[in-house]
Amino acid sequence: MNLGVGARSSERTLPVGRPDKAARAAIARRRADAIDLHLAGVDWLTVGRKLAADPAVNSDRIAYPQGYGIERYAKGLEPPDDKQLIHAACKDVRLALKERTTDLEAKVDEMRAVDNLRLDRLFFVAYRQAVKDGNLQAIDRALRILERRSRLNRLDKEAPSKVLTPETAGGELTAVALDELEALIGISEEAAHGSDE
Repeated sequence: MNLGVGARSSERTLPVGRPDKAARAAIARRRADAIDLHLAGVDWLTVGRKLAADPAVNSDRIAYPQGYGIERYAKGLEPPDDKQLIHAACKDVRLALKERTTDLEAKVDEMRAVDNLRLDRLFFVAYRQAVKDGNLQAIDRALRILERRSRLNRLDKEAPSKVLTPETAGGELTAVALDELEALIGISEEAAHGSDE
């Protein structure tokens, strides 16, 4: 029996569990197409229709491989409505972007590991010359390599830039501090009134 593109049959069966390699590739292609369409400024409903499995709702009147509503189409059921198509398109773009971000983070981690190995080798040479020969330039170079490694691995923490209050500083305002504060307020008021006259 030929179940070509656009054909319906109640005899079609869906694979149970995880999609096979071809289905995963088709889903990845669909997600890439969804991102491309979204980046081109295409609205979510149009993206959903363009990537729908059922030719009855597909804007190109074809069965998009592993398109939205493929399970329903395979069972001969009604295609997804507009709201379901919009939801599917949004979900595809969100998942595709998440996968790309994860891939990018993995590549960054790999590059960080390679750079750490390079810095280790450079540090060894500079450290040996600094310690063995007492070479001041080698000492400076070793310190710069350590600084670079700290930045690469985000080991340096910035000091907090907040004002300490009595609660955060763990102390109480003293009478002297209050007197000084009142004196400053008085000076400020005098300056303000003096400029009015």
